[in-house]
Amino acid sequence: MKFAFAGIDFLGGVFEGLLEAGWTPVKLFTRPCDGIYDHNDVIVARARTLRIPIQLSRIRERDIEAIQADHGKDWALVVAGYPWLVRGWRGRAAYGFNIHPSPLPIGRGPYPLFRAVLDRYETWGVTAHVLADGFDTGDILAQDMFPLSPQECHETLLAKCQMSARRLVTGPLGRDLPGRWRWAEPQGDGSYWPRATDGDRTLDFKQDVATILRRVRAFGTVETIARLGDARVYVAEAKGWQERHTHGAGAVVHRHRRHIVVAALDGYVQITRWSPVPLIEASQIGR
Repeated sequence: MKFAFAGIDFLGGVFEGLLEAGWTPVKLFTRPCDGIYDHNDVIVARARTLRIPIQLSRIRERDIEAIQADHGKDWALVVAGYPWLVRGWRGRAAYGFNIHPSPLPIGRGPYPLFRAVLDRYETWGVTAHVLADGFDTGDILAQDMFPLSPQECHETLLAKCQMSARRLVTGPLGRDLPGRWRWAEPQGDGSYWPRATDGDRTLDFKQDVATILRRVRAFGTVETIARLGDARVYVAEAKGWQERHTHGAGAVVHRHRRHIVVAALDGYVQITRWSPVPLIEASQIGR
């Protein structure tokens, strides 16, 4: 099967998985990345070694028409980690599907991983679905489910989703996409989770230690925000423990080198990796 891929390194394993399944790439659609949270250097380098065209601008119908002109209709448009809604493929490609990092219809939206940890899901999954007119609403082709740990963090969940996505394309999709297409199942009602805000990322030291640390884990290296007096710091890692105390919530009670201990409702949170500026701004310093 020939395929065009739309995505970045976030789910770049899908591209590699399709190659492993014997599919032939004809084009890469990607987008500019900040090099901090989003990357595409690996998949761009791979496309160059395969000598296929690379496009950074948003997919338009004329781009799909151009692929049809060169390859006919016997190809698939595969989307994985691509931010724009893709239309105009029907009648020009045999298949169009998206790989989404949630067990749809739960968790539609741009990036559901944070909330999966925040809401303490015990099971999660990745879904392959037909491209539709709404984000993440198309008929389900296949799902791969896996358990989550009570101590799950953003980075472990991300790795699990990436491995799961690759299993989907080397397994049911890569082996029998026509059969999956015939038996695709409508999603029905679901939930849409919007992009996380700074408010979602902000730590509330009036909460218990476990809840605070869960928020830190949920965002991981994407960073949470802690307000310490008049200062605001960006937290990538923290520990904590329960202990009775008389400090006010949010009070800084101890410092050692770059470690800061803050009072919470039922104990203390020790901020071990932080910055006074967000990672994306820190990367610009000195440029």
